[in-house]
Amino acid sequence: MQRPVVSIEDVVVTYRSKRRRTALTSVQGMSLEVGAGEFVGLVGESGSGKSTLANAVLRLLTGGGEVDRGRVSFNGEDLLMLSEESLRTVRWRDIAVVLQSSMNALNPVATIRTQFRDVIRAHRRSSWSEQQVDADVSRLLSLVKIDPKYASAYPHELSGGMKQRVAIALALVLGPRLVIMDEPTTGLDVIIEHEILSDLRDLQRERGFAVLLISHDLGTVLEVADRVVVAYAGRIVEDRPAKALLNNPLHPYTRALLDCYADPGADQVRITYIPGQPPNMAALPPGCPFWPRCAEAEEKCQQGPVPPLTRLDGGGLVACHHAGAGTREGADPNLGRSGAVYVKSRANASASHHPVITVTGVYKTYRRNRLPLVALNDVSLTLPRGTVTALVGGSGSGKSTLARLITGMERPDRGTIRFDGRDIPRLGRRGLHAYRQHVQMVFQDPFAALNPMNTVGYTLLRPFVNYGRLSSTEAFKRVRQLLEQVGLTPADAFVGKRTSELSGGQAQRVVVAKALAVNPDVLVADEPISMLDVSIRAGILRLLDDLRAQRGFTLLYITHDLLSARLLADQVIVLHRGEIVEQGLAADVIQSPQHEYTRLLLRSIPNPRRRTLAAESKVSP
Repeated sequence: MQRPVVSIEDVVVTYRSKRRRTALTSVQGMSLEVGAGEFVGLVGESGSGKSTLANAVLRLLTGGGEVDRGRVSFNGEDLLMLSEESLRTVRWRDIAVVLQSSMNALNPVATIRTQFRDVIRAHRRSSWSEQQVDADVSRLLSLVKIDPKYASAYPHELSGGMKQRVAIALALVLGPRLVIMDEPTTGLDVIIEHEILSDLRDLQRERGFAVLLISHDLGTVLEVADRVVVAYAGRIVEDRPAKALLNNPLHPYTRALLDCYADPGADQVRITYIPGQPPNMAALPPGCPFWPRCAEAEEKCQQGPVPPLTRLDGGGLVACHHAGAGTREGADPNLGRSGAVYVKSRANASASHHPVITVTGVYKTYRRNRLPLVALNDVSLTLPRGTVTALVGGSGSGKSTLARLITGMERPDRGTIRFDGRDIPRLGRRGLHAYRQHVQMVFQDPFAALNPMNTVGYTLLRPFVNYGRLSSTEAFKRVRQLLEQVGLTPADAFVGKRTSELSGGQAQRVVVAKALAVNPDVLVADEPISMLDVSIRAGILRLLDDLRAQRGFTLLYITHDLLSARLLADQVIVLHRGEIVEQGLAADVIQSPQHEYTRLLLRSIPNPRRRTLAAESKVSP
């Protein structure tokens, strides 16, 4: 590695607040370096301390977070010891940050030009004329492949991918030496994600700045990074060059993350997930924090000290008692593999089942700036009863619009949507209320779909209040049954929890349970795994498939990810710019795609074994 542009040494971060009875140490002595011009990926599940460490570097911690120990060296100075005034001269000019949510990073009431102008004048170039600022804005927007005419637009007039590119351009406006990117593509479809990361890699090579990319997606990071740092439970467990880590992952956690990826074009797709949940940082288990989920754990892992981060003879760092030894003799072969999901071959399901929902000739148009925007153009499809249909497409393809029409949230301009012979758009208020007992929805962001102040028990009781006539005793019994069905056991441990206290995977399971409370005939799942860690996505897919098999409901699975569609669906329908461009049995569409857009979706799926964006060897050893 070249001379470090930033060196993080033994940083410990603790959160303290009046509401929390005990202090929570979320970063437990992390150390890493980023070399000049190097592209480093920091990977781990939610709660591993990735974002906390990034915020600690520039002292952006909130919610009672404090750095208890450590040093962050930049230009020979410790950033943790600088005055606030001195630190302002470092932020943005020398070290810039790209936040996870582009909408939250941009001012919704200021034009793009105004936001660039504010940054330029506040940090360095207050004497620049309007013409110089405009020229710089146009240059930077062109650099991230956005037409400069959008400089006069507001953030809400841009797509998600365009807003993320604007956020990247804003981070580069003052020519920083280091750019920290915290989940910059989460929630974007695979095509836009692939394009943004490819462009970012090209920019980084051209301009020579260093990047610290934070992500829960190891496959994405391996496609662009020179070096990968893996974090778990507030500690670094592996730090090695990307190619070496890919070819020979040494820590069991790294191997488990890599196992979460599969080839959608294979004859039989197998995918695994890591059992259990990341540990509670307020009550860590003794020994190695990963041992409860590890297939290779032995007694010294459970009772001994936490394995130290050790430098290897061949280069790199790893923290494991038996790093790279493979599954030890006598280890439980199912632990860590018990969540395997296999594609189920269902012979021509679309032709052998009576349709429960039929969509015929549907059009839907919105108006933006007085101009018509066609969301759906003559869309027709059927959902066979008891089967899984995957509706696949990128952002703006019309997937969510179609979901809102099917669930009765909106009405089409033209066309019919029939449920068991009834035309849904013609139903009145009472008819729609009754209809929604038959058709329920699982939303993309589980935390946005749940009231953070309500308990899990109260949340699951509401459907019975709205639609059922059960006694309170029977309703509480059904709530516990639902929790057990979605894998939240023991049920009594979750009934009294607030939904804000749940992990992402747990929250999504509660959303699924709430949708199933009224025994619907159709479940519409709109991007139900896109906000989740890759290590638990397969678990949610398996849950949906198992519940569908048990209850016999019809599942409309909306996604931009053809891999998950291949794992779950009987038939796949590909939607592009409001039109169906391809449909058929899942294996046929994905193994032999006929339309170029379907092939583009397949090429854009993150694949750890296809490092198409990163150079094999860019940084000097």
